[in-house]
Amino acid sequence: MQVSHMLSSFITIPVLHCLLLSTFASCSSHGEITASTNHKNMKGNAHKQLSSQMISYVAVHGLLLWGSMGFLLPVGILTVRMANKEEAGRRVKVLFYLHAILQILAVLLATVGAVMSIKNFENSFSNHHQRLGLALYAAIWMQTFIGFFRPPRGAKRRNTWYLTHWIIGTVTSMMGIINIYTGLKAYHKKTSRNTGIWTILFTAEIIFIAFFYLFQDKWEYIQKQGLILGNDNNNPQQQPAAASDQDQEINVSTQRDNQKACTAKRNALRNLFD
Repeated sequence: MQVSHMLSSFITIPVLHCLLLSTFASCSSHGEITASTNHKNMKGNAHKQLSSQMISYVAVHGLLLWGSMGFLLPVGILTVRMANKEEAGRRVKVLFYLHAILQILAVLLATVGAVMSIKNFENSFSNHHQRLGLALYAAIWMQTFIGFFRPPRGAKRRNTWYLTHWIIGTVTSMMGIINIYTGLKAYHKKTSRNTGIWTILFTAEIIFIAFFYLFQDKWEYIQKQGLILGNDNNNPQQQPAAASDQDQEINVSTQRDNQKACTAKRNALRNLFD
């Protein structure tokens, strides 16, 4: 009897101990599941708040780069082209300083946009927009330093400087315009918001700038055509007189040439028979 009593007590104590451990484990696991669920909910709410804030950051970043690469840089190029077509004077200085101011503002806006992207965005450089943007940041600052070290006119390095400055500026402006389109596409992909109206507005702006760029080459020609037509309309009676004078000069020169040819033939015959 004592042995059986001891065996029963020896078996009962571990069973009770296992039951207590299982109960504690179930309670603790339930608590951990509840805690993890609450943590996930809190994290999801925080992610939603971060996403809305991130959308505003992306919008401000896009507007800054639009103003820099998509407006100020092309307009600065137009102003310096206007200065090159003018003669030396006050107007050339005004256009040149306006070009410098526009380019400096473009660099400042692009720098603010770059700081925002580095500070707030996940820059993995896994897409074309980020890689092209990084190259543009480097190019725009390089162009700025090249502009400050402009050699004077007549120097030997002037041609090399001008060609380098022109190529980097033109390529940077064109690639900046392309990167704005890729940025609008990336914004639509991340936020699922419609960017059609912004794409249309930006395209209309670029078309106007391109038209004005091409119109600059023809403006001087158009002005000359207007002066010629104006002179022709003001002096309609002088045209026949001018034409008749030209005909008389042509006839006189033709007669002289014929006389010279006849004289040469006569002299050749005399030399032959003498």
